[in-house]
Amino acid sequence: MRFVVRAALVVAAAIALTAPAATAQTHMLVVVGLGGEARHDDAFHEWATSLVASAKERFNVPAANIRYLAGSPKYAAEAQGRSTREAVERALTEMAARAEPDAVIFIVLIGHGGDVGEPRLNLTGPDLTAGDLAIWLTRFGTQTIAVVNTASASGEWLQALSGERRIIITATRSSSERYETVFGRYFAQAFTADDADTDKNSRLSLLEAFEYARREVVRTYESDDKMLSEHALIDDDGDKKGSVEPSSEGDGVVAARIFLDHGPTRAFTLEGAANDPALAALVTKRDSLEREIAQLRTRRSSMETAAYEQQLERMLLELAVTTRQIRERGPR
Repeated sequence: MRFVVRAALVVAAAIALTAPAATAQTHMLVVVGLGGEARHDDAFHEWATSLVASAKERFNVPAANIRYLAGSPKYAAEAQGRSTREAVERALTEMAARAEPDAVIFIVLIGHGGDVGEPRLNLTGPDLTAGDLAIWLTRFGTQTIAVVNTASASGEWLQALSGERRIIITATRSSSERYETVFGRYFAQAFTADDADTDKNSRLSLLEAFEYARREVVRTYESDDKMLSEHALIDDDGDKKGSVEPSSEGDGVVAARIFLDHGPTRAFTLEGAANDPALAALVTKRDSLEREIAQLRTRRSSMETAAYEQQLERMLLELAVTTRQIRERGPR
C-alpha cells in the first residue's frame, strides 16, 4: 500500500510540472601539452581535433562551449591559443562562470606526463600539475566533472582529483608507466566508432568510451607483440583507487550515465522532439534523474540503509513516470 500511495503522489507531482527544466549542457576543454617531436605534435593535434569535431558535429555540443589549447605553435592558430598553465586556469575560470549548475564539465589532457615533485603534464613554461587542477576544479560547486588524462605517467592524477561528482580516467595506473601511450588515440576514436556504442542506444557514454579505448590499447600491444606498458584506470565512486575493470556496483556506475550529448541540446532520437519543448524538458529530467540515481548508488556504503532505500525508491518511481511520459508524448 505504501508503494502504491507513493507512486500516486509521484504521478500527480509529475503531471503538475509545467515549467521546462533548465538547459544544462556539456562544456569541454581539451589541453594538448608539448610533443617534443614533430610526430607527437601531429598525433596529439589529430586526437584533439578529432574529439572536438565529434563533440560539435556528432554530439551537438555548442562550439561556444568548447576550448582547445594546442601544445605546438604550429597548431595554435587552429586552436584557441597555446596550452600554458595560465591559459588553462583562465579557460577553467571562464567555464566555471558560465556553466549551468548541473552541466557536465569534460576536460581532456593529451601529451607527455611526469612525476618530478608531483604528477604533471608537460607544457610550455610551468607545467600543469595535478595539484593545480585540483584547486581550480573547486570552482565547480555543483557540476559533474570528467577528467581524462591520456598522458604517460598519469595514474597518480587519480589520487589528487577523485571525489564526489567526479569521473577520473587515466591512461596508466601509476607514474612508473612512463612510456608514450596510445590510449588517447583510441579514446578520441571511440567517439567516431560505431562499435564503441555497445548497448546500441545511439549514444556513447563515458564508460563506453573508456572500455573501447582500453580494449583497443590491449589489442594494439598484442598485435605488435609487445608487453602491455599502459593500464588505464577509471574512478567515479570517489574512493581514489580506480579500476581497470569497471563493475555494476563500483567504478563505472556514474560514467555509464554521462554523455557528451547532455541535456536537450543532444540530437534527439525521437522524431520531432527537437520541436517539442515539453518533450525536451522531459528528456532533460530523465537524464538528470539517471545521473542522480547513479550518484546515489556510489554513496550507498556511507548511508543508513533505510535512508538509502527511501531515496532510491523515490528516484526510481519518478524516473519510471518520466520515462512513461516520454513514451506517451513521443512518436510511435
